[in-house]
Amino acid sequence: MPIADSDGTSIYYERHGSGPAILFVHGSGGHHAAWWQQVAALRDEFTVVTIDLRGFGKSDSSMPEFDGQDFPGDVVAVLDQEDLTDAMLVGQSIGSVAALRAGLLRPERVSSVVLGHSLGGISHPELRELAAADRAEAVQLPVIDRLLTKDFQTTRADLTFLFQQMGTFNVARMQDLRNLDTDGPSLEEIQASGVRVAFLAGEKDAVLSVKTVTRAHELLPGSHLEIVEGAPHSMYWETPGPYNTAIAHLRRTLTAPKDSA
Repeated sequence: MPIADSDGTSIYYERHGSGPAILFVHGSGGHHAAWWQQVAALRDEFTVVTIDLRGFGKSDSSMPEFDGQDFPGDVVAVLDQEDLTDAMLVGQSIGSVAALRAGLLRPERVSSVVLGHSLGGISHPELRELAAADRAEAVQLPVIDRLLTKDFQTTRADLTFLFQQMGTFNVARMQDLRNLDTDGPSLEEIQASGVRVAFLAGEKDAVLSVKTVTRAHELLPGSHLEIVEGAPHSMYWETPGPYNTAIAHLRRTLTAPKDSA
C-alpha cells in the first residue's frame, strides 16, 4: 500500500499505468476511488496518480481537526515520493485550490494545473465577487442538484446513489477545506511560476458559472479554457467520456515554459 509522509501525516495514494503523469486531487466528497472512470480510461497512455488528502479515504484521519492549508503539502508529498518531474495536476472543485498551491510550491515537478470547476483560490477582487454571486445562487439548491443534473439523477439512480455513498468514507468535511482560499495566489504569482493553468468548466455547472470561469481565463494571460457542453459540476462522474477526452487533450498539449519562469 503506497504511503507518502506529509510532515508526519500518512497520505495514501495509488499509481496506475505509464507515460506522462496526471495526478488527480479530489473534492470535498471524494477520495482516490472517485476517479475509477478516469483511471480505467487513461492508464494505457498516462501514469495516473490518485490520492487521499488527510481526513479522506485511507489517509490519516486521526487528528482532532483538519486544516485545509495542509492539503497542498499532501499533494507535494506524493509528488516527491514518486519523484515526478513533469506532472499535470487535475483538481476537482475545491480540490483545485490544493492542486494549484501544490503546483506553485513545486514548479520543478509540475508542468501544468487543471482547475476543474474552480478558480483555484486565485486572489483577485473581481473574481471573488463573481464567485460569491454564483455561490449565493447555488446554495438555494439541494446539494445533489448542485453537483449532478436532474436528468442524470433520474436515469442513473444507481450511480447517483454510489456518488452520494462516496463521501461516507471520509472523516473531513467541506468546512475543513474552506480556508484553502485564505491568502490565495495572485495572477502575477501564477505567471511567475512558469506553471501553465487550464480552466475546465461544465456548461451546466450550478456551482460556478461559465461566465465566471471565462472571466478568470481572460484575466490570466496564457491560460487555457475548456468548456464541456451539457456537463455539470461533477463532470468527472456524470459525463466521464467528454471529461476524459478533455483531460487527455490537455495532458498532450500543455507544457510549462520553464526557461522563461
